[in-house]
Amino acid sequence: MIQFDDVALQFAGHTLFDGASFSLQAGERCGLVGRNGAGKSTIFRLINKQLESDKGTISFPKHYRIGHLEQHIHFTESTLIQEAATALVDQDQLYKAEKILFGLGFTEDDLYESPTSFSGGYQLRLNLAKVLVAEPNCLLLDEPTNYLDLMAIRWLTGFLKKWPGEFILISHDREFMDQVTTHTMGIHREKVRKMKGSTLDFFQQILLEEEIHEKTRQKLEKKKEHLQNFIDRFGAKATKASQAESRKKQLAREPVLEKLNQLSELSFSFLEAPFPGKKMVDAENLQFSYTGEPLISDFSLEIEKGEKIAIIGKNGRGKSTLLRLLGNDLKPVNGEVSTSENVRLGYFGQTHIDRLHSDHTIEEEIASANPTLNYKEIKSISGKMMFSGDLSLKSVSVLSGGEKSRVLLGKILAKPCNLLLLDEPTHHLDIESIEALIDAIEDFAGSVIIVTHSELILKRLALDKIILCSEAKQTLFLGDYNEFLESEGWEETGTKNAPAKKKGGNDRKERADALAKKSASIKPIEQKIEAAEKKLKELDEKQKAFLNDPKKDDAKTVGIRQKEIEQLETELYALYAVLEETKRSFE
Repeated sequence: MIQFDDVALQFAGHTLFDGASFSLQAGERCGLVGRNGAGKSTIFRLINKQLESDKGTISFPKHYRIGHLEQHIHFTESTLIQEAATALVDQDQLYKAEKILFGLGFTEDDLYESPTSFSGGYQLRLNLAKVLVAEPNCLLLDEPTNYLDLMAIRWLTGFLKKWPGEFILISHDREFMDQVTTHTMGIHREKVRKMKGSTLDFFQQILLEEEIHEKTRQKLEKKKEHLQNFIDRFGAKATKASQAESRKKQLAREPVLEKLNQLSELSFSFLEAPFPGKKMVDAENLQFSYTGEPLISDFSLEIEKGEKIAIIGKNGRGKSTLLRLLGNDLKPVNGEVSTSENVRLGYFGQTHIDRLHSDHTIEEEIASANPTLNYKEIKSISGKMMFSGDLSLKSVSVLSGGEKSRVLLGKILAKPCNLLLLDEPTHHLDIESIEALIDAIEDFAGSVIIVTHSELILKRLALDKIILCSEAKQTLFLGDYNEFLESEGWEETGTKNAPAKKKGGNDRKERADALAKKSASIKPIEQKIEAAEKKLKELDEKQKAFLNDPKKDDAKTVGIRQKEIEQLETELYALYAVLEETKRSFE
């Protein structure tokens, strides 16, 4: 158990949170959400006593052990297994360390390699393994899926579902978070609140409360204005003086509701450049290697106008390399990539983030992408990337990883494109920004090729093709991600999601039958949705009629109708929740 009581903290005069009170009860698994910079990692530092709060208390039971996944890397042992074993409570249970290491993607041959010989991503996995091996009462997990591939994320998902203790999880991956948590806790407008349910439940509740707050505030302001007009008009008349004085007292008793300030949000769409033809890129018999061992082997692909393609697979299987080959950022050892002269490329990748000029301001960096932009257009793009006002004058050298990602997105927005190449674009972005990015990708009419380990993105996008990168082999699958899971699954994990696909002519018939069955099951739900939308429209029209009633200045009538409006609003938002959940369950 962890208990926060009336905790407040400021940094350099800026309030992160004030009056934070919550508890983490036995067996609760809590997702922690909030915008970048809201103070999520700070809560972990407070629990670990790396920081002291300005006021309030933080407590947990005696002998309560906390395991914290840190980004800082520090190893003391000469082999992988020895390093993982440093966290074991009982050194005779080495098998526990091996089981967790294998689940996170390490092989038996890796066990006796030096920890420092692995890449940064695998070193972070080792840190995660040490936290899990220690079997603490409570886990503090700060972005544990960073640098994990889809198979490792799936293993971690299963592990955390069975975790017997408590944990608090920070993650930009909503799909992963909602699968493993029982509660959601968020930092919003300097307040911390916790509720049972998913991130969707949490954000819907916040939205509902803020909409009700604003509607109530507007009604209150109108009421105050009406009272003040009466006072101004009749205050000097003897016959109305007593009524005017009564209105003054009533006005003084009315509560004050502040207008909620508009929170900065990532909101944008990619500009599409026209493409007059059909075939954009033709890659034939591509081969590539960094070390002599084949990484890309005899792979061919045609990219046509409007297609959305995902590249998936384990880490180290050549996903980013293949994307760079298709974008002519690398030259193949053998084979050829032919790109139409009408292709206008927008490329998001880690190597491109590293190429940002550290001595440029955000404005200068965005301007460098398109010299034809005027200053107003540059400021507009900066604002869309959440760098409004003087924030756009910040130097790239002082930006966080998430801020640099937004600058690179801004550079892509600076000039029209018709082919997007996106390599893990959601790293370092918060949940709200990721949602905005997915919306922009869905709305983009051009072609998209994306490398991602996010099953949320893979399921949301209407994919035309999937490229599965396995060891020294790339396989092309025609269809979306759900169809891929049904017919192919993840063979490298040894846990396919469906029986192996039969060879021969029966395969197409089986897929057609499966799709027909799926369509038949969805139809009654769509009818419920249609009925719900009709009811919503009726409620909305009735609500507008109340607000436009000319007798609304009659206090008694207003009070009666206000209660009915609130009742209608409750029903309205309940229907929205049912509608959203119904749609979501069939995505």
